[in-house]
Amino acid sequence: MTLATSTRLMGAHMSTSGGLYKSLASGLEIGCSAVQLFTASPRQWSHAPLTDEQIAGFRNAQEETGIPFTVAHDSYLINLAAPDPAILERSQGAFRKELDRVQLLGVPWLVTHMGAHLNLGVQEAIDRLVESLKMILDATEGYQSGVALETTAGQGTGLGATFEEIGQVLKGVGDHPRLGVCLDTCHIFVAGYDIRTPEAYKATWAKFDAEIGRDKLKVIHTNDAKKPLGSRVDRHEHIGQGEIGEEAFRLLVNDPTLTHVPLILETPESETMHAVNLARLKSYLEG
Repeated sequence: MTLATSTRLMGAHMSTSGGLYKSLASGLEIGCSAVQLFTASPRQWSHAPLTDEQIAGFRNAQEETGIPFTVAHDSYLINLAAPDPAILERSQGAFRKELDRVQLLGVPWLVTHMGAHLNLGVQEAIDRLVESLKMILDATEGYQSGVALETTAGQGTGLGATFEEIGQVLKGVGDHPRLGVCLDTCHIFVAGYDIRTPEAYKATWAKFDAEIGRDKLKVIHTNDAKKPLGSRVDRHEHIGQGEIGEEAFRLLVNDPTLTHVPLILETPESETMHAVNLARLKSYLEG
């Protein structure tokens, strides 16, 4: 069984329980044309190296399922802007290993949060993040896999809740073909960027274009929000059932300027509801 590719890549973050290849097999079952996965536990620092069998199994599953796009998410423990030198070094080492794994698997992008300043200076944290990214990208020169910085909700001391901060990091690193951005609809909404009406949607994307540039956008996490606009509380909700509502997602899936950008669900109750949310997204497609 294979999946015919379409012009609009849509899918979800899928479980790797039973093997990395399972994320693709399960994705195919619910109609994904794009799949996100963790290449290892997101709540541990160290992991055994991938075996040849794991790598071959994943690559074979990609070919057999016909799913054209995959993306990975890194560990939640990594902080590439950490003020503690020991944590910073550990994060840099762990992230390099994450990038090594996605390169071996043939996954084009590794999504990462931008780290946290821990109340010890935003600008200093941004500077550390820039240096971390420069070091890692330089050390992996020749890789096909790149890094996608995720927009964040502004919860706690996390960086990346404003397009300006992300733009500053991109400028600091310099124009690099393996550095891009992942936009999360829930995160930008609770960070204060409205997308609920055609006018608000257009205005938010104008801000994105001014500070980041749509050419840097590599993937969109497509999640509704449990909490209100500007609340800075990161809680995902099922598509059309949260504070964002259906209209924003209709605008998103039909936006002719974004047809090349894969949409990935990270909505709750994944085992039962990913299929429902994916079908709902597809139902918004016009024409």
